[in-house]
This record gives sequence, C-alpha cells and structure tokens, in this order.
Amino acid sequence: MPTRVHAIIVARPGSSSRAQLLRTLDALSLQTRAADAVTLVVCGDASSARDSEAIARVIEGIIEARSSTSFAEAIDLARPRVAQGSAIWLLAHDTAPHPQALAQLSGALERSPSAAIAAPKLVDVDNDREIVSLGVTMTSLGRSVELAAGELDQGQHDGRDDALGSDIRGILIRSEVRDPLRPDPALAGADEGLDLGIRARLGGGRVVLAPNARISVHPDGPAALPQNAAQRAFVTRLAQLHRRLAYAPAISVPLHWLSLLPLALWRTVVHLIGKRPAAVLPEWAAALTAMVRFGAVARSRQRIRSFRTASWSSIAPLRVTRAQLHRNLDDGHGSEGGAVSELNFFSGGGAWAVLGALVVSVASFTTLLAWPAIGGGGLLPLRDTVTALWRDAAWGSRGLGVDVIGPADPFAGVIAIIGSLWAGAPSFALVVLWLLALPLAVLGGWFAATRITDRAGMRIFGGVAWALAPTFLTALVTGRPAAVLLHLILPWLFHAAVVAHRSWGAAGAASIILAAALACAPAFAPAAGLLWLIALVVVLAHGWFHGAVRLLWMLAPTVVLFLPIVVWQVRYGNLWAIFADPGLIWAGGQASADSAGRMLLATGFPTADLAGWMSIIDPTIAMWAPLLLVPIALLALASAIAPRWGAGITLLAVTVIGLATSFLAVGVTVSFAQGTAVAIWPGTGLSLAWAGLVGGALVTLDTAITLPRVRVVTVTIAGLALALCAVPALTALHTERSVLTNGPESTLPAYVAAEARGDRAIATLVITPQNDGGLASEVIWGASNTLGAQTTMLSTATEPHGTDISILTVDLLSERTFDAPGELAAHGIHFVLLDQVAGEESATARAFRISAVTALDQRAGFVKVGETDKGVLWRLDSVTAERPGLTASEARTMQAVTILQLVVFLGAVLLSIPTRASRRAARAQSRIVGRSPDEPLILPKRADDDLEPADLEPAEEKR
Repeated sequence: MPTRVHAIIVARPGSSSRAQLLRTLDALSLQTRAADAVTLVVCGDASSARDSEAIARVIEGIIEARSSTSFAEAIDLARPRVAQGSAIWLLAHDTAPHPQALAQLSGALERSPSAAIAAPKLVDVDNDREIVSLGVTMTSLGRSVELAAGELDQGQHDGRDDALGSDIRGILIRSEVRDPLRPDPALAGADEGLDLGIRARLGGGRVVLAPNARISVHPDGPAALPQNAAQRAFVTRLAQLHRRLAYAPAISVPLHWLSLLPLALWRTVVHLIGKRPAAVLPEWAAALTAMVRFGAVARSRQRIRSFRTASWSSIAPLRVTRAQLHRNLDDGHGSEGGAVSELNFFSGGGAWAVLGALVVSVASFTTLLAWPAIGGGGLLPLRDTVTALWRDAAWGSRGLGVDVIGPADPFAGVIAIIGSLWAGAPSFALVVLWLLALPLAVLGGWFAATRITDRAGMRIFGGVAWALAPTFLTALVTGRPAAVLLHLILPWLFHAAVVAHRSWGAAGAASIILAAALACAPAFAPAAGLLWLIALVVVLAHGWFHGAVRLLWMLAPTVVLFLPIVVWQVRYGNLWAIFADPGLIWAGGQASADSAGRMLLATGFPTADLAGWMSIIDPTIAMWAPLLLVPIALLALASAIAPRWGAGITLLAVTVIGLATSFLAVGVTVSFAQGTAVAIWPGTGLSLAWAGLVGGALVTLDTAITLPRVRVVTVTIAGLALALCAVPALTALHTERSVLTNGPESTLPAYVAAEARGDRAIATLVITPQNDGGLASEVIWGASNTLGAQTTMLSTATEPHGTDISILTVDLLSERTFDAPGELAAHGIHFVLLDQVAGEESATARAFRISAVTALDQRAGFVKVGETDKGVLWRLDSVTAERPGLTASEARTMQAVTILQLVVFLGAVLLSIPTRASRRAARAQSRIVGRSPDEPLILPKRADDDLEPADLEPAEEKR
C-alpha cells in the first residue's frame, strides 16, 4: 500500500511570491502521484491566501505565522496537522515539482527500506538543464559541499543514489522517522538538509537520491540561502560552527568553544588572502553568536542522542576528501581561452633594460660604492639599530626637542622599512638606494607601461623615459630622499591603482602603495584625492559597485596612517601643515613662486639650474635645455586624437593635475629650517605630470603611429633627447657639481656618537648662530640627528612643543648667573655643541660664535671636550636626569594607534598577496587599461612565426 504523503508549503508574502505559489500549486495538481494533504504556512499576512479560490482548491489548511519565522520553525507549526503514518514532503512557495517528482520520491523510499529521506534533483527555474543541487556532503572539518551544483545536467550524476545529505527543499521524510528528523532552527537556514542526513545516518537510515524527481527552484525562496553575500556568509558559517558544537564528543565541546575566536582570527587571515574581505565581519559575528547559544547547542545534542543508534564512523565514507575537493570542485577562475596578456619581462627585454640602467647608475655614482653613508642636501644618517628606527616611526617620544611626545610622520615608517633592509648598518641602506635608484625607476616605469602597451620596445621606452625624468635626476643629485622615493613609488601606484576596481588583490596593493606615496609627499594628497574621486565616479557610472567598494578600501591604510598627525595639527590650528614635506627641511635652490619660477616648472624642471645645465654651459644657451623635452611632449599631446583617445585624454589630465600641484606647492610655505621659511618641494607635482606625459606618449606610439619604421625613428629621437637632457645630472658627482657627500655617519662629534652608541638616550643641545644675528637651537637625542627622527610637528610649529629651552639657551650665552649645568641636566641634556651655520658665515654670525665660545668656557660645570669638525663641544659635569618615559595614558594611546595601524596594514598586505586563483583571473583579463574591444592584440612573436606552413607539418607526413 503506498505511503500517505502530507506536503507542507512554506510561503513568504512578496512581490512575486503569489505567482510563484500559484505555479507550485499548479505543479502539485499535475503530479502523477498526488499528495494526500497539503498545508500552507504563511510567514506574514495570510489574508490574501485565505481569500484565494485557486489556493483553496489545493490547500486543506492555512497557518499564519510571524514574518520572522524561519523555514524550520514553520515546518514545526504544521506538524500537528500531519496524520499518523504520513510521510512529510517539504516544499516552499518557489519549489515547483515536475509531474513525476512525488512518484519518484515515494518510489525511492519504497524500494529502499533503509532510506529515511528521499532527495530530488533541484534545477534552476529559468533553465531546467542547470543543476542547483543533487546531494550534499561535508569535509573533515565540517564545511558543507554541494556535489553537483551549477553543472549542466547531462545525466552524469543520475547513477548516484547515496549521499550524506541534501538540500532541504523538496525532500520526502519517511513517516517512521518524521518526528526525530525535524529541521534544526538553530542552523538559521543553512545546512538543514545536511544536518537531517547526518542524523538519519546516525539513526541507522540514509539519504537516497532520486535524480528523476526534478523540482524547479528560485534562488531567493524561503528555504534558500540569503542572496546578500554578507548574510549568506554569516548563516553558512554559523551553521557550520553550530554543527561542530552539536556533533563533537562531550569532552571536546569546551575545547571547540574556546577555539571559536582564535579560528575566527585565523579565518580572517585566510579570507583576506583569498580576496574575500566581505566575509570577515560575518565570520566574527557567527563566532560570537555561536559562543552564546548554549541552549540551542544543548537541544541539538539532545536530539542526536535520543535518535542515535550508529557510530560516527558510519558517515566517514560519505565525506569528501581533500583530493576529491581539488579534483572535482575547482574554483572556476581559470582562463580556459588562454591568457589575454602575458607579462614577458625577460623575453620582452625588460630585464635587459633594468640591467643597462644599473650599469649607468654604477658609472654615474661610482664613488658611492666606497661610502659607508651618504649625506648632503636633505640626507641624514639613520639610527644605529632597527629597534630605534621603528621607535622613531611609532607614536611616542620624538628624537628631537625636550619632552616632545606625539605622532611620528608616516615618512618615518618608510625610512624604518628601508633601514631594516640593511639591519647591520641602516645608514648604508640609503647608499644602496641611491645606487639602485635608476634601475628601480626603469623597473617601475616598465611595469607601469604594461598597462598601456603590449609592445616590448614601447615598454622599454616607458621605463627609460621614467628614469630620465628631470625632477627625479634633480632629486638624486641634490639629495632629496622623499622625492626620490616618491618617483620610485608612483609607477607601481599607477600599475595597481588603474585596475584596483577589478580585484581585491590590486586594491590591497594599491592601498599600501598609496599610503607610502603620500608618506613621502603629503603635498601629493590633493592630486591623488582628485584622481581617486574621478575613478570612483567612473566606476559608479558603469555600475561596478564592487569596484567602488574596492576603491573605498584604497583609502583605509592612508587614513589610519595619517590620522594621528592630522589630529595633532588640527589640535594646534595648523591644518595646512599636513601637506608639509617630511624629512630634513632644505630649500636647495628650488624654483621660486614668481612667474619665472612657475614658467620653469611648466617646462618640467623643479630647480633654477635646469637639472645641471646652468652649471656646465653658458646660461644663455642652457635656457634652451627644456626644448629637449619637446619630442615627448608632442607625442603626449597627440594622444588626445589617437585611436585610444580616452586613455590619452585621461593621461593628459593627469599631466595637468600634476603641473597644477607643482604650481600650488611652490607658493605654499608651512615649514621652517632654523627660522627660515621653505616652500613645499614642487617636484612632487612634476613627477605626477611626468607620469601623464610618458603615458600619453606611449598611447600615441602604440596606437597612432602604425608604421614600424616611423615608430622606431620617433622613439629614437625622443629617447636621445631625454638621454642628452640627463647628461649634466648623471655626470654631476664626477664633476663635483653635486651636494652629495661621503657621510657623515653622525651629525654630532665622534665623542658624542661613541657615548650614545646603540641609540642610548643621550641628549645634545646644538646651538647655531645665524647670519642675521639670530640663534637657532635644537636638542638631538642619540648618536646623531637622523632622517627618521625628523618630524613635521617641529618643522611646521608656530608655537613651542614640549619644553621650550630657547630662553635657557639665550641665558646660557649671556652674563646671567645661574645653575646652567643643573637646569640643562634636569632636561636630560648631556652635551652642548656650538655649531657653525651651513654655507658662508657672515661676520655677525662669526662674532656671535666667538663670544659664545668665551661665554661657555667661563661657565662652571662645563667641561670643554674641544674643537671638532662638527663644532665646539662641551660636556656637562653633573648628574643628568633620565629621559622620562610615557605616562599610562600616553602608553595606551601609543598602543591603540599602533594596533589600529598594524591591523589595517596587515589586512592590506593579506589582500595584496597573490593566490593561484587571483593570478589566473588577472591573466584572463587584458593588462591594457582603456583598450577598445576591436583593438588588435600585440602578442609576443614566437620562434615558429616565420616558418612556412610546410615546415609546420608533422615529420611523419613529410616523409
């Protein structure tokens, strides 16, 4: 006698749910084996369902429930209406069974006495050839895995009749086990069918698959997973954690409970590496929710105990192994059609270009090979230890001044990274940087060019042109580390940022590079913000909302990095100081803010000497040096009418924004060097403008000039002009026209450096008489004034920070009688150094310095160490107070700032780590940004391209 079947349909009111419900009811009425009873559970207002005659013809009873009722809870509400001895068929308003579905499910139960549940084949409602679900299993760690989801139905799985579990939609539960096998509401709508299958297996039954029982389903029904990605990730993970606590032996449940938060932390790392940042918050929410649901876990465990007759080992053969997972369940990110654009760094000549640049760099800066440290211009030594480097990069006591406590400049973090690369002698890392600057610039320019052209020659030209930028060579010769680093970073920012909307890997890399670029040049922030805003508008206009989220993330590391110093400057009402140049403030003959200076900037040169031309030939002739940049400028302008004009106009806009940045920067003065106002370095904007200029030239060469010979001639002319323009800068060190010097390893006398070796907290008061009759004083902690210790807190200060010792310094050189050694020692000062102003010293400054020597010699408690190459040094003959540490509140602030920055940057680093899937996805898209769909690809030439067709025939056929 056939088993009696009671169908339970769960419905939720909605815009399309009524039509879907009517379709499901029509499908029920067409079944070859009709259901004996049908109950409808409406989660919401059921008045329209009760008034419908079409529904009344099929439904025998309607139950109204709260709108928040889950699918499992709705099924429980209908159970009292199910007659004794009836099997239960679980449906939803969007599940339309095909005519043979119930007959096939009933037959599967009748043919297999051990079957507790019969599961159908779920197919897509719009395409019944696509399998939505046919059996579910799980890994050894409890993650549910669909066995056939998303596949084209070709009958390939119809021979399978046994599974660990299934989707809950459409399953038929045998009447004898319907009471113990109830869907678990604690699973929150995920893995309910899998949980029923596991419990059935533990009770001696099994889940039998009925592939011929087909049911069409919608993706957003009452029993489906949420469509929102975050909600879907939450319920899926919560169900997995709940099952883990419910299935585990009682003795190990506390251990599983304790592991929930550490696992959430570990999986956060995995999600970020896997480019799934949207799953991080749901991961933590699921872990915290699972930890507090003691009652739900207890009820689930009790249900299992009351029904269990078999061992847990009975489900082991049906679990999916790691090998099966890798073989059958690929991530789908392949590029079956082949890579659209390969990199070809070695085969395309990129490596040879970098090697050639290294040879040029060694030839130009040969003497640097023997230098232990590099000085001159804006260069200073670094700390002796890596620990001290990172201490300068953290929130806390600053390396200059007395009791100056606050945030470090972000540039100090960049310096700490560079110094850490040569941990034994951090100052030598700057020497290595100067030697590798040219090849690194070529390398960065080459990679940036891969976003514009596939032609190997054009990529090499792009790398060389970037390295020969006048602003970059000027920064190298005049000793500007921040400007050099910015120019080296910008091409990588371009390479990553232009595709940041495509993938989380590119967005993560771009976010770190953007933070580094702004750390080296805060004046770059307005231009970067404008370009970012334009990109965001373009992405939103195309409807790429996921891309917009990735662009928003790009700002996160920069925000947390700059937030402390921004809050500090705003607190002191000095908002413009945010854009101040980091590092040692030094004017260095940069262009003036008048019309002549801005005209100079418009030609691409940041200083009045035109990258050295003014010092090697007659100025009346040297003034024509900017004409050497005309070829590349004309090529860039032509990009606006090139076939890829969209990219050309965008790059020209970048050039204009860069020039505007330099024009504005040269007229803004927020920093001071020993009382002298110094404008912001205009080369920052010129580096950005040069990026747009070189990019526009590449667009023209790649798309507008189609004749190979014309292209070669054009590139040769432009390249030779740039090389000629670079000659004065590249020969400056050999002809002694550069400010670069051998060292010093310390800016303080050797006696002080020896006493403070290992970055001991020893302070030196440095007094420098000025040419205008003024007096400059600063307190330096450690063995030297260092590059990482510089801070815009002090270089832009309009009022004293920390303890003001200017009055004490003046009194020290006056005739006033007081305990000078005691007061200095109370501030932690060990030495006093009387220095000489850099450059030519005026008679006033010389007289002041001589009188200062006399005054200090007459002071009791000052032991004169002697004349040094750094000035006259005295040692305090008194007990010096220890440098005070941070207070409890300051220490908490430092920890909070450090933790926040580390967490955000760690997330960015994890996002930027490439995976196999992300690499294949990247190769499946064109590297070229802005390429039109009909534009031909320029693929690398293969060795057999020149062979005749006959030469390609197999050897057997030739014979």
